[in-house]
Amino acid sequence: MKDDVILKVENLSKQYRLGTVGTGTISHDLNRWWAKIRGKEDPYLKIGEANDRSAKGSSEYVWALKDINFEVKRGEVLGIIGKNGAGKSTLLKILSKVTGPTTGSIKSKGRIASLLEVGTGFHPEMTGRENIFLNGAILGMTKKEIASKLDEIIDFSGCERYVDTPVKRYSSGMKVRLAFAVAAHLEPDILVVDEVLAVGDAEFQKKAIGKMQDISQGDGRTVLFVSHDMMAIQNLCTRLITLEDGKVSFEGNVENGIIKYLNKESSIKKYENLIDLKFRRGDKSAKFKSIKLSSLYKGVLYNDINKVYSGSEKVFIDIEISNFKELREVFISLDISDAMNNPVSNVSNEFTQQKIILKEGNNKIQFEIANFNFRAMDYCLSLWGADAKNNVFDFLKNEIIFSVIETDFYNTNKVPRGKQHGYFLLNNKVYEK
Repeated sequence: MKDDVILKVENLSKQYRLGTVGTGTISHDLNRWWAKIRGKEDPYLKIGEANDRSAKGSSEYVWALKDINFEVKRGEVLGIIGKNGAGKSTLLKILSKVTGPTTGSIKSKGRIASLLEVGTGFHPEMTGRENIFLNGAILGMTKKEIASKLDEIIDFSGCERYVDTPVKRYSSGMKVRLAFAVAAHLEPDILVVDEVLAVGDAEFQKKAIGKMQDISQGDGRTVLFVSHDMMAIQNLCTRLITLEDGKVSFEGNVENGIIKYLNKESSIKKYENLIDLKFRRGDKSAKFKSIKLSSLYKGVLYNDINKVYSGSEKVFIDIEISNFKELREVFISLDISDAMNNPVSNVSNEFTQQKIILKEGNNKIQFEIANFNFRAMDYCLSLWGADAKNNVFDFLKNEIIFSVIETDFYNTNKVPRGKQHGYFLLNNKVYEK
């Protein structure tokens, strides 16, 4: 491995057998025979097998991971995301040496501390204090080294009052707080954290993320972090891997990876047809039927369904609404947010006090936005409609994703990129005075 690489994974695969293993005992054979006599199904069938021991299923094995390859450098914080069942936890268990790979290899430098499941590594009959020393010993630390960190660990965990109480009496949140404090303060070279932090309260999650930032930036240690919390991933991680069906489907920039992942997870692909979407709220007296975005950029009208240009003179949002009865006064709101669900902006006739009347049947309305100076990235759009009495007739939350295309906004061939530049591009001039 290169000097700056602390972890290298090559052609890593993990296979599990479906069903039960080792069912060839006399007891099991007698149970099978008795079930057959009674005309019952074999009680020891594997998943996918027919009710016939001679007829095997299509496969007795499943690959949880397939040919995983990546490197992690010292001081990096690698985020790992993916749907449930994508292989995230299996990967971390292999990296933490809880289980071994079927094929492939892992090369690492230094000590690895892991926080995978609530209570992992704790002996329930031992006190919190005793478990701190036990975990340190497992990491290869001396008693003197652990003792020097003891007060810091207890203070960070917030479990001072219960540290001499057996861990079996701890709540899930207390176990997570203590386990994280132990793993983070015993100076591992690589800290592996699964999504167990979700068990803790919001204050502790913030505290834990701050500690992981200190570990990576201040101490130059490496963190591998799995979470479904995209905000935590974006705030903490310097690089991202997305797992899909046991394979790496993306590796690279955190923001780009999150956007691609969320785009793929979005339930809507064709924005002309919204009427069949099931995840909606409201009394359904009217429904959003379709939406289309277009932009006027440098005098040219672009009609890409879900793409607009940064710096457009105008952006048009055409909405079709299907009504079951006439609504005399209607408020339509378009809430724009980023991929992390942070509010960005809002467009609504509620504030401009422009009256909309929806007749029975199909209705078309158009919002016009001048000087569309959004920074290039992907945004989510929520549609909300209500009558004059504020009765919501339809609400689609974050079902529409649209892209703002990068342009030479300042005519300098210099374009601000990255979340640190915010959401909007502002025309400005600077003078010497």
